[in-house]
Amino acid sequence: MNPFKKLAGQTAIYGIPSILGRFLNYLLVPLYTYGILTPGEFGIVNLFYSYTALLMVFLTYGMETAFFRFSETEQDKPTVYSTGLISLVASTVLFLLFTNLFPQTIAGWLQYPQYPNFVIWFAWIMALDVLSAIPFARLRALNRPIWFSAVKSVNIFTLVVLNLFFLLLCPFLNQNYADTWIGAAIRVIYRPDWTLEYIFISNLIASMVTLILLLPQVIHLRWNFNTALWKRMILYSLPLMIAGMAGIVNETVDRILLRYLLPLSPADAEAQVGIYSACYKIAVLMVLFIQAYRFAAEPFFFSQMKNRDANLVYARIMDYFIIVVSTIFLVTMLFLDTLFIRLTGPEFRSARAVIPVLMLAKLFLGVYFNLSIWYKLTGKTLWGALITMIGMIITLGLNLYWIPLSPDHLIHGYMGSAYATLLCYTVMMILAYLIGRKYYPIPYNLKKFFGYITLALMLYAISTLSPFHHKLGIIAFNLVLLGVFIFTVYLVELRMPARKI
Repeated sequence: MNPFKKLAGQTAIYGIPSILGRFLNYLLVPLYTYGILTPGEFGIVNLFYSYTALLMVFLTYGMETAFFRFSETEQDKPTVYSTGLISLVASTVLFLLFTNLFPQTIAGWLQYPQYPNFVIWFAWIMALDVLSAIPFARLRALNRPIWFSAVKSVNIFTLVVLNLFFLLLCPFLNQNYADTWIGAAIRVIYRPDWTLEYIFISNLIASMVTLILLLPQVIHLRWNFNTALWKRMILYSLPLMIAGMAGIVNETVDRILLRYLLPLSPADAEAQVGIYSACYKIAVLMVLFIQAYRFAAEPFFFSQMKNRDANLVYARIMDYFIIVVSTIFLVTMLFLDTLFIRLTGPEFRSARAVIPVLMLAKLFLGVYFNLSIWYKLTGKTLWGALITMIGMIITLGLNLYWIPLSPDHLIHGYMGSAYATLLCYTVMMILAYLIGRKYYPIPYNLKKFFGYITLALMLYAISTLSPFHHKLGIIAFNLVLLGVFIFTVYLVELRMPARKI
């Protein structure tokens, strides 16, 4: 089968349910921001999820990618699977013991002493998700994207339905049927003073359902722990954990630092985090595609590593990737004010200016993922850790410098966080390309890379100068600009087709 068709097909299979489910999940943003949560409460939600994202990298310590690598090189694949899974089970049990014994202490460290129950719930959410990591990775390695996507979709569907149940249906029934048996039944499981709690409980239940669905990947497991293999997997995965930790710092630390560095009261700082997070989520289209692509691409890249023309395959894939992400960037920005910004409540739109910056940052992150395949294929994962650590230093340094500045400065607060993210991924992308040329040269078409992205940026800039003021006129004008981009890509690809392999 043509490798590009295979990758495109698997990206679609991984992506369509994931994108659909994630879009449903994204629809929780208008649910939260149109009256359910205040900006401050939405800020607290995002802060706890930021802490969770940081810890998840530490708790999985690169074992997923190690599983892919050693599944390709080891004859005894079941032992690779069981060794990785047993390792994660043991470390997760230790984590649960610590967090459940000292929740109040941990809540105090986070400066949320009123929420020790949140610490316990999130510990269990993370534990369940960690234990699901290797079974999910095995489904990807076995090229079972339909079952993988089905389980992911059930997870998101459960999360969304439970949010709707607890945040909309239960309050409605409790208010309108309080004196009936329906109201009495609802009050058994519903507390009117809980809002944030039900968001997190919904996540906990969804994670439980997910692990139950993955049990068939574990029930028939031959529990065999190979110590020598485990040591090699750990040596391979620990640099990836460092890179992953630095990477997730680049993704999430801005919200944490905003909470503690803004020269505001804690409540006002949390409100700023909530506003920034709501606009950050507008980049969902770019993130969804990159996530779906990564699910399919990582095992695909490893499967092609023995192909004589593998470097040409990787170069061709980059061409297609740039076309797609440039189109996503342009569509989002052309229809931002007429469509996408309306998915957040009016209170949350003051951070609109961060959206184009973050969209471009996510685009560069996706390019970096493609470029960075060389250090995974060659086993030089220390380079990956180093590049991402440099990105983390940029992220931390610029956030620490820009966030506390007064409004008199050009860049400050969450705008500083957005530009820090963009500069971080720009530097990482450039470093990955330059170093990769030495260790695993891939003939990327830089003219297409810069050409398509520059064209998308130029058309977006032109759209901001639209002579139309009526909504229909603006939409028509932007559709013409989108057509110009698509037609230009068509002409370029017609005249400069990628080399045949």
